[in-house]
Amino acid sequence: MIAHDEAAALVEQKVKNRNLRKHIYAVEAGMIRLAEYFDEDPELWGRTGLLHDLDYDKTVRKPDKHTFITEDWLKSYNLPPEMIAAIRCHPGHTPCQTKLDWALYATDPTTGFIVACALMHPGKRLAGVDSEFMLRRFGEKRFAAGATRENIAACSNLGLELAEFLDLIKEGMLRIGDTLEL
Repeated sequence: MIAHDEAAALVEQKVKNRNLRKHIYAVEAGMIRLAEYFDEDPELWGRTGLLHDLDYDKTVRKPDKHTFITEDWLKSYNLPPEMIAAIRCHPGHTPCQTKLDWALYATDPTTGFIVACALMHPGKRLAGVDSEFMLRRFGEKRFAAGATRENIAACSNLGLELAEFLDLIKEGMLRIGDTLEL
């Protein structure tokens, strides 16, 4: 397994957009929290979240190439195949099959949705956002329109209700609130 410091250095090297790096760290935090909840490997799940958008700066205008460049960059690290499979699944290049696949697929847009909720909340802090607020906003199609509701709702494939899933991801993100500046 690639060490966290090495994976984070790759993110810093390959991802120049500061907000995208925040997104990546938020996904990592959410994935770690889900791994804990499901009694899975937090290191594997966290690294999967940390590396999932490594090539996004290069593929933002070529979505059909997204994750394939990442896979190429990561070949020399001999990462677990399930990590690469989940990374490939998150933009829909291959169908989700495992809990790890579904977790990344659902968590990726959820972090952006939760950030939008925090920014709309009067306190502009993650800590002030509760389930009721998130669920109300989830029903508003125009709110955080880029956060694909279908992907977020795929948390049901993990056996989670939407409110519980949103709370778990928010809990993970709260752990790195300073990094996210929320």
